Amino acid sequence: MEDNKKTNQGNEKDKPKRVLPKPPKFNFYWIYGILLVGIIGFNLMYSGNSAKEISYQRFTTEMLLSHDVEKLQGYQQNNIYVIEIYIQKDKLKNDKYKDINTNQFLAGAGPHYYFTEAASSVSDLKEQLRELQKGFPPNEQVNIQFIEKSNWGRDFLLTWILPLAIMIAAWIFIMRKISGGGGAGGGQLFNIGKSKATLFDKESQVSITFNDVAGLEEAKTEVMEVVDFLKNPKKYTALGGKIPKGVLLVGSPGTGKTLLAKAVAGEAQVPFFSLSGSDFVEMFVGVGASRVRDLFKQAKEKAPCIIFIDEIDAVGRARGKNQIMGGNDERENTLNQLLVEMDGFGTDSGVIIMAATNRPDVLDPALLRPGRFDRQIAIDRPDLKGREQIFKVHMKPLILAPEVDAKKLAAQTPGFAGAEIANVCNEAALIAARRDKKAIDMQDFQDAIDRVIGGLEKKNKIISPEEKRIVAYHESGHAIAGWFLEHADPLVKVSIVPRGIAALGYAQYLPKEQYLYTTEQLLDSIKMTLGGRAAEEIVFGKISTGAQNDLERITKLAYAMVTMYGMNKNVGNVSFNDPQGEFGFGKPYSDKTAEMIDIEVRNLISTVYDETIAMLTEHRDDLEKIAQALLEKEIIFQSDLEELLGKRPFDTRTTYDEFVNGDGAENAEETENAEVAEETENAEEKDVVVAEQIPDILNEDTNKDI
Repeated sequence: MEDNKKTNQGNEKDKPKRVLPKPPKFNFYWIYGILLVGIIGFNLMYSGNSAKEISYQRFTTEMLLSHDVEKLQGYQQNNIYVIEIYIQKDKLKNDKYKDINTNQFLAGAGPHYYFTEAASSVSDLKEQLRELQKGFPPNEQVNIQFIEKSNWGRDFLLTWILPLAIMIAAWIFIMRKISGGGGAGGGQLFNIGKSKATLFDKESQVSITFNDVAGLEEAKTEVMEVVDFLKNPKKYTALGGKIPKGVLLVGSPGTGKTLLAKAVAGEAQVPFFSLSGSDFVEMFVGVGASRVRDLFKQAKEKAPCIIFIDEIDAVGRARGKNQIMGGNDERENTLNQLLVEMDGFGTDSGVIIMAATNRPDVLDPALLRPGRFDRQIAIDRPDLKGREQIFKVHMKPLILAPEVDAKKLAAQTPGFAGAEIANVCNEAALIAARRDKKAIDMQDFQDAIDRVIGGLEKKNKIISPEEKRIVAYHESGHAIAGWFLEHADPLVKVSIVPRGIAALGYAQYLPKEQYLYTTEQLLDSIKMTLGGRAAEEIVFGKISTGAQNDLERITKLAYAMVTMYGMNKNVGNVSFNDPQGEFGFGKPYSDKTAEMIDIEVRNLISTVYDETIAMLTEHRDDLEKIAQALLEKEIIFQSDLEELLGKRPFDTRTTYDEFVNGDGAENAEETENAEVAEETENAEEKDVVVAEQIPDILNEDTNKDI
């Protein structure tokens, strides 16, 4: 029996508790509605004449001659005179007045009856009344008193109630708009200081897990430990350790910071508060700080939990920058309150703050110190293996052809972030659907990559033959420079088909993925970029505006070499890089040094340009071959370049070859055959590839000419 009781008790504990529905909250708008209905009803009760209409004959015989009339009042209404009859109160008990509605509120006050007369007979009516009352004592004679009749209830409603109601409604509407609408953080007037964070708990759990996050293995390891902190805190505190208070996710846009935070919310199974840094900012003074206090108050009540602040740089910028003298900086007040709240947590509070930003250089140092954000997790653009994993994740819901290889696609998309890879997969699906295919093949992915890089192909764009020749020779100059320069990125595709908004042609390269660049590599990159402008000058003897994008890139790179990387002998090994804006509007060097920098940059570009012209002049026949092939085919691939120019005179393997084909070639001949086979496949599949991004100064696309 006891065992049965225990079993029953255990079953009762396992049963989910019945959740009683929350009673509806009382809405104060019901009070406004009741008052409005009452006012309208009261107005309708007295807006019309509640007396009963009778004939003039009954008035004279039954009421006036019987001395039952107390007074008469008249008023004009639509050219008709209405005469109201007031019966004496003691006469109302007679049976002849039983037709009066005595249930009406204040019915005894009258008027009780009325009759109407035309406006022209008013004087005759007065004369008739005097004749009928000749024998009456003076104190019993009744005269007609004419008054200006008005509906005081309607006038009160229109004059006072309606304008007041409009003012109140307008005020409520304005305050709701100012306070951010009907959300949880201030939809009502007195809730403007409430937190606008979205709470994800057991009832609204996030479905994303770490299985949905690919290419971020190191970052996943770090945040998985945070999840373990929340699930098993005693495991770490038993050894004297302290749970970290804050985790800052830092990375470029589209690398998966917010996705990783969602995965943490899905894995941790604890309350998760999510909001943006801009949610703290309002036009009212003190609102941001109030919302921070309310957010942390809710978090402490829900502990253990996680607070995630996306784009924290909206409120976390360094203090004291560009502050208006004598003004109040609401953002700094919000940041100060955030610093206080984060530093005020106990070591066992069970609340962890996660934040994400792509601008760590602008954050306040007090926000980054240990004790607030103890961990800073860098989320970089994925490498080759990471991109392959990301492709596989986004390919799961797609219907793919057997030949689709995520490994090849990953090698063809260096520099792509997770969001860009997701866009490529989606574009490939749309392209395949547009072509009425049953499955998405490799060609669709190649076209999707091409569209993501260069934009939509403008097949109907009209270009004059002369402009087409200029574009062809311009792109041929890039191709020749990239083919015969040792440190330049190998070119795999050249096109003179217009794409995007203003791109008349573009060249695409497949570089090695690397992080450090030598002076020779950067100089060859500048030469390759100047190849288009140099080809125009050699062939046509004049230049066009087509090299604008090229000139912008080489100018930034040349200034970076001189002022940031210390690659100029005259300027020296100095770096004037200022990512945090510490120099403000001033310069960390004199005007003489600035003049020297300008001279060295111009000399550098001029020298490289002369070398580029000399190289293209040497390969003038090859330049002509590429240009004619482009004018004929409009698009040529690496295999076409080999047919026209011969094998590239360097043994440098591309990242594509190393990753896709592997490093297992036993000799150079096998390696060469593998490269030729891969390039032939690229030509058949119309491969579209993208240039890798070198230093931060070259984060722009290095594969388009505008």
